[in-house]
Amino acid sequence: MKVTAELNNLRIAPRKVKLVADLIKDMEALEAVDQLNAVVKKTSGYMQKLLLSAIANAENNFGLAKDNLYINDVIVGAGPAMKRWMPKAYGRAGRILKRTSKVKIILDERVEGKGRKTKEEMEKEKKARLKQEKIESKKQEKEKTEEKEKAETKESKAVKAEKATNGAKNKQNENDQKTWKNRIFRRKSM
Repeated sequence: MKVTAELNNLRIAPRKVKLVADLIKDMEALEAVDQLNAVVKKTSGYMQKLLLSAIANAENNFGLAKDNLYINDVIVGAGPAMKRWMPKAYGRAGRILKRTSKVKIILDERVEGKGRKTKEEMEKEKKARLKQEKIESKKQEKEKTEEKEKAETKESKAVKAEKATNGAKNKQNENDQKTWKNRIFRRKSM
């Protein structure tokens, strides 16, 4: 069974993407992930992310085992080119094409049906995954409410402390206002 994943409008020229794509053709999927991790090219990160997406598609949508997958084909094509201009001599303008590329990875099974899950198993796993996500989201909500309560108690303590300090300052200000120097220097000059 063939599984695909696509990446459109990658802002790298197709001839540069093909260099990395040719490295991983006909490799085992997991070996290709390691190979892309070791390659020092700008494209390798994008290709690795795309390959991991294709593997996830195979596992979650079709129930295939990831250790049985290999890269059947990597298709790299030209995407839309952005047109820019560069000033040249004698008032002319030279055209610059900033090329983009489209990448499509096709995965296939080495041994047909090896380690493949049935629809019932996939549905059970999906239900278990959803149940786990609900439990985690409830935990996160509970933690957030606890953090808010802690923040509110801290704020209330800070407000009480601020009121106490403000009260002491107000008393001191009243005492300071009674002196004749403060009255003179408190006046606004014109």
